[in-house]
Formats: sequence, structure tokens, C-alpha cells
Amino acid sequence: MIKKSDFFILLAVMISFAVSAFLWFSGQREEGLFTAVWVPSILSFGIYFKLIVLGAKNS
Repeated sequence: MIKKSDFFILLAVMISFAVSAFLWFSGQREEGLFTAVWVPSILSFGIYFKLIVLGAKNS
């Protein structure tokens, strides 16, 4: 089941990806690449905190 926090992480990823694609195709390639790096960073941030919560439940 998707929790509210998972939804917000995925929403942030989608917004970051959309902004990155917009910048890339509008000719601002360096800015597009910079914002493209945010996508895996946000995903790993979300995974990290999800693992912390799962670890706290198991201990």
C-alpha cells in the first residue's frame, strides 16, 4: 500500500523529471542536467527514510 509520504516522494520525482525535460528541450541543457540529477537523489532519500522506518518497526 502506498503511504502519503511515498506519494509525496514520487510527486517530487515526477516534478523534478518534468522540469528537467522542459529545461533540456527548451535549450537550457546544463540546467536540465542539473535538475535531472535530483531524480535519483530524491528517490534514494525516500528509500533511505523508508528503510529507517522499517528498521525501527523490526527492533
